[in-house]
Amino acid sequence: MSEAGPDRVLVFDAMCLVHFTLAERLDVLRDLLTGITCLTTHVVREEVRAGCKRHPILEAVLDADWLGLAKLDSLHEIRCFAKWVRRVGSSERDLGEASVFSAAELAGGMAITDDQAAVAVGRAHGLEVHGTVWLLACAVRTGKLNEVAAGNIVDGLRETGMRLPCTGASFGGFVRRNGVG
Repeated sequence: MSEAGPDRVLVFDAMCLVHFTLAERLDVLRDLLTGITCLTTHVVREEVRAGCKRHPILEAVLDADWLGLAKLDSLHEIRCFAKWVRRVGSSERDLGEASVFSAAELAGGMAITDDQAAVAVGRAHGLEVHGTVWLLACAVRTGKLNEVAAGNIVDGLRETGMRLPCTGASFGGFVRRNGVG
């Protein structure tokens, strides 16, 4: 698996951003990704904006100056988005993943989503796709977090309702068993 580094672009779907914000840890995510180009899409921003009615704290995602906006405006970009819509699906909730996947493909970057069905589609089509546990495992490997701190973040995210494949206590074993990060 590739490393997230300064020469890589990470394109975020809503799930990771929303749950880090609900757990009041968006600043931690920002700090873990310092020096890495982080983008999201207009479609994802609109999903987050819709969630602001229920959770006003999500405005923090919209105000995050470290999170750039991937453009999907040119004919080439729109065709790429349409291709991913056909692959991922066209329901309202699938459009975010399709936009993230197209932006990641166009940027030669990695898509970040925790939607396992979308992950499977992306990987089946050769896209590099990872999730929150992978981000945390990379932070442990690079010394930005220790395993206990990463586990605490996992538990905080799970408390917001985020579905992750491990608990905080099982984070280290899960990462080692599955070669994550």
